[in-house]
Amino acid sequence: MKKWFSKPILILIALMLTFSSMGFSHSSSQDTGDTSRLATIHGDYDFKSDTVATVIVELEEPSIIEAKHTGQSQSRGDLAKSRQQVMDRIAESAPSSSFDREYDYLFSGFSVEVKQSELRDLASVEGVQAIHENVSYQAETIETVEIGGDEVSANMIDSAPFIGANDAWENLGVTGEGVTVAVIDTGVDYTHPDLSHAFGDYKGWDFVDQDDDPQETQPGDVDNADDLTNHGSHVAGTIAANGAIKGVAPDANLLAYRVLGPGGSGATVDIIAAIEQAVQDGADVMNLSLGNTSNDPDYVTSIALDNAMAEGVIAVSSNGNSGPYEWTVGSPGTSRDAISVGATELPYMTYDVEIATESGYNFSSASLMGHSGETDLMALNDEEFEFEFVGLGSADEFDEVDVEGKIALIERGEYPFVDKAANAQAAGAVGAIIFNNVEGEQPEIAGMAVPTIKMSQADGQQLLQEYEEGDNTVSIDIEEAGMMGETVADFSSRGPVLDTWMVKPDVSAPGVNIISTVPTHNPAQPHAYASMQGTSMSAPHVAGSAALLVQEHPDWDPQEVKGALMNTAEKLTDENGDVYPHNTQGAGSVRIVDALTTETLMAPGSYSFGTFEKDNGKQVERQHFEIQNLSDKDKKYDIDFEFFDGEEHIKVNSSDNLNVKAGGTKQVNLNVQVDSSKLEPGYYESMITLTHEDEVIEIPSILFVQNPYEVVPGLDGLYESGSFTLEDGIFDVSVNLKVDVDYVESMIYTSNLSPVGTIDVQENLPAGENNFEIDANSALDQLPPGTYALVIWVGKAGFSEEGWILGEFEVEEDEDEEETD
Repeated sequence: MKKWFSKPILILIALMLTFSSMGFSHSSSQDTGDTSRLATIHGDYDFKSDTVATVIVELEEPSIIEAKHTGQSQSRGDLAKSRQQVMDRIAESAPSSSFDREYDYLFSGFSVEVKQSELRDLASVEGVQAIHENVSYQAETIETVEIGGDEVSANMIDSAPFIGANDAWENLGVTGEGVTVAVIDTGVDYTHPDLSHAFGDYKGWDFVDQDDDPQETQPGDVDNADDLTNHGSHVAGTIAANGAIKGVAPDANLLAYRVLGPGGSGATVDIIAAIEQAVQDGADVMNLSLGNTSNDPDYVTSIALDNAMAEGVIAVSSNGNSGPYEWTVGSPGTSRDAISVGATELPYMTYDVEIATESGYNFSSASLMGHSGETDLMALNDEEFEFEFVGLGSADEFDEVDVEGKIALIERGEYPFVDKAANAQAAGAVGAIIFNNVEGEQPEIAGMAVPTIKMSQADGQQLLQEYEEGDNTVSIDIEEAGMMGETVADFSSRGPVLDTWMVKPDVSAPGVNIISTVPTHNPAQPHAYASMQGTSMSAPHVAGSAALLVQEHPDWDPQEVKGALMNTAEKLTDENGDVYPHNTQGAGSVRIVDALTTETLMAPGSYSFGTFEKDNGKQVERQHFEIQNLSDKDKKYDIDFEFFDGEEHIKVNSSDNLNVKAGGTKQVNLNVQVDSSKLEPGYYESMITLTHEDEVIEIPSILFVQNPYEVVPGLDGLYESGSFTLEDGIFDVSVNLKVDVDYVESMIYTSNLSPVGTIDVQENLPAGENNFEIDANSALDQLPPGTYALVIWVGKAGFSEEGWILGEFEVEEDEDEEETD
């Protein structure tokens, strides 16, 4: 059983408070507070600032595809008319507004630049559902090691064969032929000899430069070499390279959509446009090796991917590189329907390391952090080396020390581990020792530039003391300790997802030390490759796998492709032999041949039983999922539900009849009974196991006891209820808050929700009921007769601001003034 949130995650969460744009009913000046919520404002803004921000407005009107799949009537013309009406209202209420991109196919809305001081005006405009932050994205990898064209060979590319790609090509004849995969990234070097076969005359679109040339950022485009990009080409090679190296689907077609420009940076406004364009261009699969830290299933990119899946395009997204903490999955990996992918490291040899100095001191905490290859590592075995202390291991510090042929002793801190090792290599060191700067363990890092040994803070200080006393020689002994199986990378983000409470990632795939194509930007020497790691590298393995499934099963819809990949994934265990939690590995690591040849599909591929909150007695819910028999024989299945904790208070009963005819589908009905009063609040993992003879399908599942929004303060919003009365120009306001807040700002609006002005700001109010008076006589005296509304804005750092309409009041004409006049 897991508790809700760990402290580091609360800092990362940009909360998704689902508001709706609503009107209000007429009331008297003795209003009791029949409140309505204004549109959401997601993001951190200074509402007093005239600095311009770009935001994305989500409309109440559904997009073309959302309407199509929810039984609503919608046309592009009608939607364009409605959208223009909202834009006109915004232009009137927020004069600084400048409109840019418009969306209608998968997402209904538009982007707009507006002064932050006018953002609240947008929130009260009729037809606005929510206002989203235009999040910045960065193409990030944990490490990149370049490999020359003359150094690469097919046998170096072990990740695709490991998940079964070679067997699919050679034994099943499935290579991705005829399937189109869209790469939404930094662009792609379509001139690379291993990639050029996959591109036709139309190569995609560049949303950064707004042209039809989605090439990576090249030397002529930027002054700084650090702004050149290669991320999208690396992703594309993993999917469909066919040359010196082969991708998972070597005969697939590619389309490139450049949304991340110089330096690999970009923004949501372009990513949504690219998702819409890829679907309309006829992509069968799309890969998004990008993300943000917003654990929000209703962020705009997640919404767009959900609708893409509904329209028949398989969307694959990286899960993020913010692990190993839970709840760190970010959008679009939070999508309800798209396939989000975690990263694994392929099996590798482990080593025992011993270090001693001439004085005879043995450093018991020494262990291997990472290395550049077995040859380099074993070259240190049974040898003595001088070592030099290089501080924190910056390039400047290495310039001051001679480490040629020596070991660099480095303290942890300030710079990434991989940078310290790279600086050691550049300075000629044959290895490095990094000691901790705090108590505790340092991580293992695959693919370090030089063999790197880690040790504790105490051992590091002891080694440093001996160095300062003149004992600067260490003897190193290294022995093979055995093979480690496929493991989940520490950096891989974890679920679950807020609000939907879904298991994420859906599946995992290799994402450590992945060799693939990168551009040289030199036509005379076009072959170039690099080793990278990150969930950006794991996602294209799954996108390529999806392409193979589309070729083999062209009649399958995206959920069937997703189900096949999840149902047949290999469950992984950690270094201690314990099975990883669901929200660490998803359904497991993909296995292509098993997915291609499965005879049974179980949907969904992971299952959330939802939340159970009854305080007394047992809560019973009816639920269901489906079994699909793909074979030509009738089958009788057995099913089992195993909860890993709390099983004495959780019971699941299913249909007795699990006979499924050949080619048929059967709905399995469940009765889920939970005595939540006897369980600790948190989430409980379980496994649903379906068996038929030697066929076994395991479905990761999860159940929540008590709603996390109620267990963790603030997750379900800031405001509980409120009311006011107005007498003799004095507002007597009562506001009930769910948590401590930074401010409650009271404003007067017209009856059509145009702001008139602020009349009061209460700061640092505690949770619970708060009562305060506002003398508004001077403000009310300046208002013409009519109907007005009292609106409060409730804010807290790290949370979306909430706007609430407390109710209406009347301003009447002063009779004494009439008689005087």
